[in-house]
Amino acid sequence: MCVDSNSTVTHVIPKGREVGGVTSLGDDVFVVRYMSQQQIEVYDAKTFTFQRHIRVPGLGAPLGLAACPYNQCLYAPDYNSTSVHRVDLSGSDAVMKWSVALMPVGLSVNSEHNLLVVSEGERKLQIFTTHGTLLQDIQLQAMPWHAIQLSTGQFLVSHNLSLQPVCLVGVDGTVVRSYGGQKRSQLTQMNEPRGLAVDREGRVLVADSGNNRLLVIDQSLSSAHEMSISVDGGLKDPWSLWYDQSRRRLYIGEREGGRGRVIVIDNLKDFSCTCTN
Repeated sequence: MCVDSNSTVTHVIPKGREVGGVTSLGDDVFVVRYMSQQQIEVYDAKTFTFQRHIRVPGLGAPLGLAACPYNQCLYAPDYNSTSVHRVDLSGSDAVMKWSVALMPVGLSVNSEHNLLVVSEGERKLQIFTTHGTLLQDIQLQAMPWHAIQLSTGQFLVSHNLSLQPVCLVGVDGTVVRSYGGQKRSQLTQMNEPRGLAVDREGRVLVADSGNNRLLVIDQSLSSAHEMSISVDGGLKDPWSLWYDQSRRRLYIGEREGGRGRVIVIDNLKDFSCTCTN
């Protein structure tokens, strides 16, 4: 494993309610809490000072958050109401929502600026336009948590309860290959994998929440190592990940026993490095 002494934990957004999702756009960092009180927190991306709340009426149980620079908007799913909320960031904070499959969780935006939503309840991966038109409805073989679409058109999918925790999935939902096994702590086994991120070299970062760690899986999904992160108290139930490649910055959202914080790591050029204080 490469150790880059310049990759450091630079900031910790203090504990509040459980972090349901974290993302960034421009000079803003957005954090949504699982019991969100119908709002999204906004922090300054340079100083990490709290700026404001964005009011999102009806948003109660978000387990995911994504931003789209092209469409200048945020997306947040509501696990309980089976919907996705879209927040306009071009100046109005206007909110719209649409229905999705049962129990939506992790979100991401693909290269065509469309929104990927996975459904725990119906084991689906759905792709929508920015205004909620359904483009694809893909049936998956296991209960998903997060999905990212690759340049090949295939998808990386994490599964909460599965013997194939992280999979490469075809456009028809068929598993092409997978990594991981039964729920344990060895590198080949994960315990409730949640958020995913991918670096420029195709390495896959996985929030292995049940084992309180981050795993880095190679592009072929054949081997893995643990990303060592030195932070007070250690990682506690990491759920959500957001990798801002333009800033070489990783955000890790925790969800521990009703409380959660966001850990920020700077100068992370890829996922091969150890991160220290």
